[in-house]
Amino acid sequence: MFRVGFGFDVHRLVEGRDLWLGGIKIEHTLGLLGHSDADVLIHAICDALLGAANMRDIGYHFPDTGAEFEGIDSKILLKRTVELIATKGYTIGNIDATIAAERPKLNPHIPAMQQCLANTMNIDPDRVSIKATTTERLGFTGREEGISAYAVCLIEG
Repeated sequence: MFRVGFGFDVHRLVEGRDLWLGGIKIEHTLGLLGHSDADVLIHAICDALLGAANMRDIGYHFPDTGAEFEGIDSKILLKRTVELIATKGYTIGNIDATIAAERPKLNPHIPAMQQCLANTMNIDPDRVSIKATTTERLGFTGREEGISAYAVCLIEG
């Protein structure tokens, strides 16, 4: 059986935080605000995987009220998400994701993100597609107030 899932996440950009995207630290003057490391790409992927398996969402499994998740590396959440969907007999077919950000330019970082995510999910990097776009200076992303990410996935069971 094949199932498709969709995920979306957004976090505000602030001073004094590191910028983590796709499991890697990217040099930038601003970072994303959140209870964890606020990696919007990983959070969107987790929601896509959980949704495809009909297992609710990332906030249900890893609530931002839980002290054990404060400052947590989102790669740990992704690894646990893959383990959760495996309890229902699912494996990952592929991931297709898009990050919307005005700055920094993300294209040079995409191969490292793909490799990091593939390693975390224990899948071939060819199964992880990541794209980056701007919003042409429109909306909160265009004003550089935040970064958003969208992800779809195919799981097999």
